[in-house]
Amino acid sequence: MFPVTPPYAHGFVRNPDGDRIYWETSGAPDGLPALWLHGGPGSGLKTGNYRKRYDPEVFRIVGIDQRGCGRSTPLVVDALDRLPANTTDGLIADIELVREELGIDRWLVTGGSWGSTLALAYALEHPERVAGIVLGAVTTTGRDEVDWITETMGRVFPEAWEALERASQRRPGERVVEAYARVLATGTPEERTRAAEAWEAWETTHVSLDPNFVPGPMFDDPVEREVFATLVTHYWANLAFLPGERAILNRVDELAHIPAVLIHGRHDVSGPVITPWLLHRRWPASRLVVVEGEGHGGPESMRIMAEAISGFARQGQWEA
Repeated sequence: MFPVTPPYAHGFVRNPDGDRIYWETSGAPDGLPALWLHGGPGSGLKTGNYRKRYDPEVFRIVGIDQRGCGRSTPLVVDALDRLPANTTDGLIADIELVREELGIDRWLVTGGSWGSTLALAYALEHPERVAGIVLGAVTTTGRDEVDWITETMGRVFPEAWEALERASQRRPGERVVEAYARVLATGTPEERTRAAEAWEAWETTHVSLDPNFVPGPMFDDPVEREVFATLVTHYWANLAFLPGERAILNRVDELAHIPAVLIHGRHDVSGPVITPWLLHRRWPASRLVVVEGEGHGGPESMRIMAEAISGFARQGQWEA
């Protein structure tokens, strides 16, 4: 693991939808470019601890607050009319705007949780820009994964899932995640606040089996809580806007030539290890590391990710 160095530069790019997308760079200005894609959707870069994964003397580290969250503006809760344009294709286009703004040709693409879905989707659309991939807490946000985390996992946490379902205000034939997405996108302020609180309670429940779990709310700020819940349910209800043949698992063979390391906790009940296993089996250039003592991320997973990232620098360099 490496020291967290402050950004040496930061700024915004404006996309065609009118969003200002925040970016920051740290580490070595002339180093090997490496992109970090945060989780959520909607978690943001937060305090910058993601930089621990990169040697600041080797890498030019790029972080982006995805549209609608973090320091990107407007926040989704302040511009709900923009929500339909907040899609995976839109996020990929934002990444490309940042890459062009920074004058980067190819970079190492890294991410965790939802960030791994976005990293894979980006690599599928722009493989020529990807020198390698390192992912932790690997997801693809396919139908099986969304159904598991929002419905089937109720068999593990029946009390909490009953509370989630009861607060969902779902209509006949509506999935729980679809109901939350609808309320958070179109409800009154009071309805959105209640939905965000109920969603946070579910999120903190299904990570509770993680050996590194610390009880307590995910967010102290109610705005951050609502941003997170709005974007998570929006993307999950729409299966990351990657339907049918665009689903990542249906296209992973297109990544066969890109080297990758997939890191996942054995005790990740939120996203079982079957997802990275299926990716790895269909991806000859990938290496899967299952961390036996951890769940949805953790210190050992972060250490292994840091080693894997440094390994790409040792194996060969690529042009910025």
